[in-house]
Amino acid sequence: MTTADKPTARIEDYALIGNRVTAALVGRDGSIDWLPLPRFDSAACFAALLGTHANGRWLIAPAEPVRKVERRYRGDSMVLETRFICDSGIVTLIDFMPKARQGAVDVMRIVRGERGTVPMRFEAIFRFDYGSVVPWVRRRAHGLRAVAGADAVVLRTAIALKGRDKTTVGEFNIRAGETVPCTLSWCRSYLDEPPALDPAAALDDTETYWHEWSARCDRKAGGEWHDAVMRSLLTLKALTYEPTGGIVAAPTTSLPEKFGGERNWDYRYCWLRDATFTLFAFILSGYIDEAKAWREWLLRAVAGAPADMQIMYGIAGERRLTEYEVPWLGGYAGSRPVRVGNAAHLQRQMDIYGEVMDAFYTGRAHGAAAEDDVERIQQALLEYLEGHWQEPDSGIWEVRAAEQRTTHSAVMAWVAFDRAVRSAEKFGLRGPTKRWAAVRDQIHREVCTQGFDSERGAFVQQFGGKALDAALLRIPLVGFLPPEDPRVVKTMDAIAEELMFDGLVRRYIPDQAPDGLTGNEGAFLICSFWLADNYALAGRRREARTIFERLLALRNDVGLLAEEYDPRAKRMLGNFPQAFSHVGLINTAHNLSLRKGPAEHRAGG
Repeated sequence: MTTADKPTARIEDYALIGNRVTAALVGRDGSIDWLPLPRFDSAACFAALLGTHANGRWLIAPAEPVRKVERRYRGDSMVLETRFICDSGIVTLIDFMPKARQGAVDVMRIVRGERGTVPMRFEAIFRFDYGSVVPWVRRRAHGLRAVAGADAVVLRTAIALKGRDKTTVGEFNIRAGETVPCTLSWCRSYLDEPPALDPAAALDDTETYWHEWSARCDRKAGGEWHDAVMRSLLTLKALTYEPTGGIVAAPTTSLPEKFGGERNWDYRYCWLRDATFTLFAFILSGYIDEAKAWREWLLRAVAGAPADMQIMYGIAGERRLTEYEVPWLGGYAGSRPVRVGNAAHLQRQMDIYGEVMDAFYTGRAHGAAAEDDVERIQQALLEYLEGHWQEPDSGIWEVRAAEQRTTHSAVMAWVAFDRAVRSAEKFGLRGPTKRWAAVRDQIHREVCTQGFDSERGAFVQQFGGKALDAALLRIPLVGFLPPEDPRVVKTMDAIAEELMFDGLVRRYIPDQAPDGLTGNEGAFLICSFWLADNYALAGRRREARTIFERLLALRNDVGLLAEEYDPRAKRMLGNFPQAFSHVGLINTAHNLSLRKGPAEHRAGG
């Protein structure tokens, strides 16, 4: 097996670096295996994550066996340190991305000798367009330049490099006290190269930015779990597209929900469903500006006809997210197809109207003034939803099958009208309040009859159905019913009994998957956070802590979580790191540490 044929690392072996425009994944072995340029949703220059090393990567690592690897972020920052301990000495690799410049995106790697003399190797395999395009590489006095079409990267380093089998390689020794910097800068091929950055100054500036940002956090945020909350907040900030305030669900595409399976989706977009949870995560941690920026992105994205509102948008608010397959990539762990774009943006999911109304209500309740545009949008959404809330949809799990009347979607339609009535009472929202209240009550009655299985005494996934769904855990969290209601208690206990394994919660029973795709998948981490929130709201704090601490133990060595976890294989699954998992961590920590956490805020009005 050649170097280029070797498989990529475990999902949990990656760490994230980013500059609030795009992000990269760095393996414990010192290899950058994923880097879209110049934005989160752009084609990747390094795509080994979804194929082999031949699809593009950038490795800097010892050329001798490594006895131990230690990783950490430098304080509360997104500057990553990887420490390689070898027989001949110790070397540290510092990876970070400075703030994006006009027309340029930079990745910096600084090799620092700590002890002894360590032989090092350098390998860069540039492959544009998700590993499919081999660029034209030319030497420069400072390193090299690689060009393909409109894209170019400029590599600046003092390491002696040479070409071998369409790969750039080099060898060097690093001695104690020495530093060797490398800078990779993306630019448009038809424009001038960006000027060189001073690596030491860029490192200092980047670290200072993150430390100043993290210092704004309420030092009581998360209580005894403050460090975990801070790392999750930093991850959310790193997944924020700074020009617009939009937050991508994850910086990756097609990391599988089951190894070798076909549930492989592109998550480099912004979901409306995340809105209120994200607002609470920022607001209760002291980040009001970030909450406002996210709310403003939301306001711009949903502007237009309510019938045309999508479940997700691009990072700048783009609506066309056309999905296609990338056949030349073999997929992570052979999980195919690899997809770019997301066809779910065409789905109808009725719960998003409740999410948006709740987000506007939450923002205003916490000091974000409502412009006239917000009120007009709210009124238009309610008018549309009043005539369509009884229609089937694809539901929260975005199943690619026939639409159904899903209980969760109906609950969130109730949320829309409930928040409208509350907004009229508290903030003077104009509109037919009595009619909104009547629709709210009608939805409530319908959910409690058609979405409830009287035989088992629990709410079910679909109207008239029998299957459970972890999304039903949101019923008390949004205030639809109080946590002590017997129907809520029975639903919560049924989910804990039937959908939980090894302390974690699945979305639904695998053989009852609404999309018809059978076979085991991992536990959705957000569902486990919801169960912990339910327990906290019901006063079952010991059980809530047990689940929460189980979830904290799943984080990798630098505090990151994927979308799912497979307790049997003890492996992370799904796109990584997953914003929603980290939002769940933050909010559950608040629910357990604050006198009135997010769950009580939403449930209590």
